[in-house]
Amino acid sequence: MGSPISPRRAPASIVATTLPALLLALAACGGEGGNGVSSSGPKAPEPNPSASAATGAPAASAPGADASGSSAAAPSAAPGTPKDLNVLVLSIDSWRADRAPWAGYKRAVTPNIAKFAEESVVWSRFYATSSYTASSLGGFLGGKHPSAMKRSGYFFSAYPEEEVMFPELLQKAGVTTSSAQAHFYFSKEKAGFHQGFDHWDLIPDLKKSNTTDENITSPRHTELALQQMEAAGKKGRFFAWYHLLDPHDQYMGHKEAPDFGKGATNSYDGELFFTDLHVGKILDFVSKQPWGAKTAIILTSDHGEAFGEKKMHRHGFELWEVLVQVPLLMKVPGVAARKIEEPRGMIDLAPTILELFGVPKDGSMYGESLVGELRGGEAKPRDVVVDLPRTSDNDRRRAVIRGKYKLLAFGDDQGFQLYDVVADPKEENDLARKEKAVFEEMKAAYAEASKKIPAVCPKMTEKLKGKGKGKPC
Repeated sequence: MGSPISPRRAPASIVATTLPALLLALAACGGEGGNGVSSSGPKAPEPNPSASAATGAPAASAPGADASGSSAAAPSAAPGTPKDLNVLVLSIDSWRADRAPWAGYKRAVTPNIAKFAEESVVWSRFYATSSYTASSLGGFLGGKHPSAMKRSGYFFSAYPEEEVMFPELLQKAGVTTSSAQAHFYFSKEKAGFHQGFDHWDLIPDLKKSNTTDENITSPRHTELALQQMEAAGKKGRFFAWYHLLDPHDQYMGHKEAPDFGKGATNSYDGELFFTDLHVGKILDFVSKQPWGAKTAIILTSDHGEAFGEKKMHRHGFELWEVLVQVPLLMKVPGVAARKIEEPRGMIDLAPTILELFGVPKDGSMYGESLVGELRGGEAKPRDVVVDLPRTSDNDRRRAVIRGKYKLLAFGDDQGFQLYDVVADPKEENDLARKEKAVFEEMKAAYAEASKKIPAVCPKMTEKLKGKGKGKPC
C-alpha cells in the first residue's frame, strides 16, 4: 500500500534511494498522500518468433469492440448464474502467493480461506496488475494496464474522472455499488478509486503517515463492510469491494493470532492469520443472508511481499515473482470447485465481474473474461502482462508471462531477463543466453504486447525516474 519499503528493515542503499523520493512524491500529491486444469504444468513455447508476433498478447488485450453505452434496463446475469447475482470482492494487501492454501506452506495461516478454497475455483498462477497498490488497484478498477491510464505520475498515483472505472458501468446499469476502505490514500480526495460507487466510506480516525502504517483496521473495516452489505442486500443486486490492509507495512502483534515467533516473516504470518479471522466473519455473514446463496465471492490481492529475496523488502519498484504472483479464488453459485493452472492476470477481473452481471465492458478496457473457464470451459494458454509504469519513485518495468517462461524488460527496454518461473520461482537462473530461441520468441511476444498498450504520459513528467533523453515519459 502506502509505504512499500520499510526503513527499519530495508538495506541502506535501498532506503537512501527510495525514501526521499517517496516523501517528495507524497508532498507533491498533497502532503498525505485439455482444459488447462490440474495439468502437469504449462508447456514450453515452441521457438517460433513469427508466431509470437501474432500471439504475443492475449487476443482480447486490445480495446474490445463490445463497448458499453449508458444503461437503461437493469442487466441480466450471465447465463448459468442466478438472475439476481451479487458480487463481493475481498482483496488482501500484500498477500503472497506462497501463503495461498494450495501452496503447501508449513503453517495454516489462513484457515478460513483454506476452507473457502475447497468450494472455489482457484487459479494457481495468478498475477497482480503491478507490484504496489496504486498501480495494481488502479489497473484492477480501470480494466487496463496502468501505463495506459491517465494518472498523476507520482508513486501514490491519482486517477482523474476521465478514466472509466468498471463500477461506473455497474452503477449505470442499476447495480448498487458499495465499498469501505482502511487507508487515507483511499479517500475521495486522493486516489480516485471511489468512482462508480454509490456508497464509499473510510474508517474514521485513521493515523496518517507518509512512511508507515500504524493502523489495525480489520475489526472496524469488517463492521463497516457488514453494515454496507446488509443495506445493499435490501435494495436488489449489488457489487461490493473491500481491501483489507492489516498484512501491509508494520506487522503488528494480535492476541487473536498464534505467536509464530520474532522477525518479519513470522509477524507477517500473524497478520495474515488475523486478517483471515475477519475474512471468515465476512464469509459467515454472507452465508447467513437471504441473498447469500446468490452471491459470487472473489478473493485476491493487490501484490505480494518480499523478505530479502532479490535484496528486496516489502514491495514496489520491481516485478519479481514474490511481488506480483498472488492468490485468486472465486466461489460462484452453481459452479463446481476446481483448479486452473494456466497463468492469468488481474486485468481479467473487470471483464469477468461485468460479464457476471451481464454488463458489457467499456471499449477502452483490456483483458478477457474468466467466466467461460470458471464454468468449466477450456482454459486456453495465453500471455499475461504485468506492468509497472515509470513514476516519481521507480523506473519502468514490464513482464510477459507465457506458460512457464517470464520475460522481464527494464527501463526503456535497455535490458531483458528470462526465467523459467515454474522450475525457478526464485528467478535465480537467467536463461537469456542459455535458451536463445525461447528468448527471441519472448522478446517478440513482449514487443507485440507493448504495441497494444497505449503509452499515456502522466500529468507530472518532470520528476519521473529514468526517463530516456528526449522522451517525456
